[in-house]
Amino acid sequence: MKRRDFLSNSAILGASLPLGIGTPALITSCSKGENRESGKQHTPEELGMFSFVEIAPDGEPLRAALIGCGDRGTGAATQFLEAGPNLSIVALADLFPDRMESCRRVLSEKYNNKVDDRNCFLGFDAYKKILEMEDVDVVLLCTPTHFRPEHFKAAVEAGKHLFMEKPCAVDPTGIRTVIAASKVATGKGLTVITGNQRRHRRDYWEAYIQIRNGIIGEVVSCTSHWNQGAWWNKVKRPEWSDMEYCIRNWFNIKWLSGDHILDQGIHNIDVVTWFMGEKPLRAVGFGGRARRLTGDIFDFFSVDYYYNNNKRMLHTARQIDGCDGNVSEQILGAKGMAQLNDGGSIKIVDWSGNLLWKYDYEKKPVKNPYNQEHIHLVESIRLNKKINQAEDLAYSTLVAILGREAAYTGKEISWDEIISSTLRYGPETYEMGPLPDYHEGVVPVPGKDPGAPM
Repeated sequence: MKRRDFLSNSAILGASLPLGIGTPALITSCSKGENRESGKQHTPEELGMFSFVEIAPDGEPLRAALIGCGDRGTGAATQFLEAGPNLSIVALADLFPDRMESCRRVLSEKYNNKVDDRNCFLGFDAYKKILEMEDVDVVLLCTPTHFRPEHFKAAVEAGKHLFMEKPCAVDPTGIRTVIAASKVATGKGLTVITGNQRRHRRDYWEAYIQIRNGIIGEVVSCTSHWNQGAWWNKVKRPEWSDMEYCIRNWFNIKWLSGDHILDQGIHNIDVVTWFMGEKPLRAVGFGGRARRLTGDIFDFFSVDYYYNNNKRMLHTARQIDGCDGNVSEQILGAKGMAQLNDGGSIKIVDWSGNLLWKYDYEKKPVKNPYNQEHIHLVESIRLNKKINQAEDLAYSTLVAILGREAAYTGKEISWDEIISSTLRYGPETYEMGPLPDYHEGVVPVPGKDPGAPM
């Protein structure tokens, strides 16, 4: 989408929408690093740190339904079952019988969790049948990202507790749906745990507490990276319609995944959003497609985000084999830097390289965060300690969307422009068949054609 089209499709709708990250106190003390000088230290409890128990407490049976039976959905269902006692998966929804049967087989053979035929629903409206089931307490949302906002909204309206995979939308229209539904969920006392699993790692949490308590002084800038090899792809089969091909190859399809800066880069962008406690003012970036075999998304991104007081964040994302790999975040402060990653080596150093703090993995091993987030889900429900992470995920996802659109257009885009934009990706109706607006291999090209007239 060209910037002039992007802006012409934007309306200043944001006056009634929150433009911050949600906890104003976080911006004050995290960014200025006042606590170490004043002597006052935030406790983990004050900052909302999870308990990080090994297993969720027992209680009344919790029955979950899975919407989206692919690899990630099947994984989420098994991790829910492993989170504690008296848990079961009682219903499934998907588009494809082969994916549903594969999921049912895993649940039955590995966990003795049998899902009755009458509770297995196929089709684009299958989620509605799930939400009509009164004996479903929890819904696991694991479809391709495009469908997440409407599924989330419907599940909240049905009064279900939720696990929602990241990211939560592919466009600003979807983000506004999630933010509005999140506020309804809070009003209803629902638990919403999201799949940005670094927020469910104890090593990240303890580093966050150190930074909030001023160990590196004022946070001035950050960098974040998700640079890896090529990801999976599927080639279209003759028997597949355009819609079936897109959904089976959803990761590589823009309207379904939102591009890899959302699907993977969201992890690092969310960490920076969490640690900085601020929204960016604007972004400018670039990207392109060099090696990807299918779909219509980029291979690489580099985005500069600009914040208040001249703070910056550089985010890079790349999925090309044979290149340097880097999945990490760096929080840069006046007195030093936090070096964050999920590889078991989180530490904080001063600008001379001296160690200020490091996480003790020997004394406090970090549990698999994919499991830990489901432990937090069950714990929250059973102990009535309500947690709702949906709005945090929505704002982090919008930061990623801002960077993606800046790279797609080659133009600077502001936060106010992106949050109020009516931009929407995907068809208006869902049915198996042709998709005339989808064009395989065609990606956004920013700038002006050098051969075009002046």
